Parts: sequence; structure tokens; C-alpha cells
Amino acid sequence: MRTRHTVIPILRASLILVWLALPAKADDLTVFAAASLGDAMNALATLWTKETGQDITLVLAGSSTLARQVDAGAPADVMVSANDAWMDWLVEQGRVEVESRVDVASNRLVIVAYDPAAASRDIITAQTDIVGELGAEGRLAIALPEAVPAGIYAKTALTHLGLWDGLSARLAPTDNVRAALALVALGEAPLGVVYATDAQSDRRVVIAGVLPDDSHPQIRYPAAVVSDSRNAPAATRFVAWLADEAAQEIFARFGFLPIGPGE
Repeated sequence: MRTRHTVIPILRASLILVWLALPAKADDLTVFAAASLGDAMNALATLWTKETGQDITLVLAGSSTLARQVDAGAPADVMVSANDAWMDWLVEQGRVEVESRVDVASNRLVIVAYDPAAASRDIITAQTDIVGELGAEGRLAIALPEAVPAGIYAKTALTHLGLWDGLSARLAPTDNVRAALALVALGEAPLGVVYATDAQSDRRVVIAGVLPDDSHPQIRYPAAVVSDSRNAPAATRFVAWLADEAAQEIFARFGFLPIGPGE
């Protein structure tokens, strides 16, 4: 048995269709998942293969890119988005099975810094001037604020806090949130806005502030079966399994939060 994990790099604003090789066995799955889920999805895929014998090919990228790929007919079986908006769009396009949809995890939004000393300043709680923290030439790493969920959440939160106007000209936009994290981790940007789980995954960055939960909509990760899935029965079982206890324990291990009752 093997579990195939694939990361597909796609340029910003391109609609290049990545036609993947079909799974080797009838029940194998191709799962499109938001980049921020990468570590957790790798662990989940490994456990699923161990329990079922079904291989999983993971394609990790920004939710906007993946949604457009699904709409263009890419051979995916499951879509896991980092927000409701792109999943809603796929529902409107008739590209996912709405009855299979389930929220599988939540997250928080944080500001990360390359300078370890920033961890002691808590720049959101203290309302420190973030532009000042960036310095004369520094930029704020952020996923595309008009398309990628992490960037959309970040823009909403910073606008709510009255900080967006002063920062909008100082951005370093990226195709997905993991790319924003990388800019900070490599010292190419002094600050970035990422998910708490991203910050947890890289010891080269420190958390310099937590964006308040009430400054943006709840971060949700909805999963659904793709309407054109060649393996709909297996895809349906996999999506339901993501909400089960064993899968939820893995999400929690990587810092994801559960979706509360009735939320």
C-alpha cells in the first residue's frame, strides 16, 4: 500500500488545469485540500490508507485555485476548502454534492514575526503600530486578500481593527497561506498573517499577536464530495470520516479547533 501526497504549485491568477493521473485502484481517492491543511491531511491520508487499504493522492493549494480547478473538470473526488465562500461557489456551479458537505475543523488567525523578540510585544493586544514594526522597507506577508481564504479573513480582521488602510500598500501577497508563512520564516518579510496552525508548524517564526475571533467570520473548513467523482462511494465515506473521532483527534494534534455544536 502507498499513500501519495502531491503538492501542485500553480501561478497566481492562472487557470492552468492540472490533469492528474487517475488512482491505480477503483476505490483510490484524489483529495483537493487547502494548503493550510497540509500537515494534518498527510497524517489523515496515512491513517485512512492504513485502515482501508485505499490510497490517497493529495493536491494542496489555495482554496480559490483548487475550486477553479474542480470547476474546470479536474479529476478530484473530494474538496476541502478553507472557507465557506469557495465551497458555496462550487455548490452554485453544481460541482459538489451538497448533501455530503460537512465542516471538519476551525482555526484562528495570528500575526507571525521573524524576530523572536516580537513574541513579547503582542502587537495586536497592545495596538502597536504594525507599520512601525515593518520598518522602512518591510512588508506584511499575506495570502491574496481578494481570493484566498486566509487573505480574505486577514483583510476583514485588519479592517475591523482599523489597521487595513495603513497596511494595504505594504503587503507581500502570496498564492496561499503557506507561501506567506515561508516569506516570514525565511526572513524575507518581518511579519505575516497566517493561521495559528501554520505558526505552530514552523519554529522559525514566533506569534506576535492573535487577531480577535470577533474581528472576522469563524474560520471553517468544509469538505464535500465532488459531483464528478469517479469513486463516489469511497469519497462519501472519506468525507464523513473526517468528522469522526479518529480524524478529529488528528486535526487537534495539528492545532485545529473543532466546530462547536450548532455552529
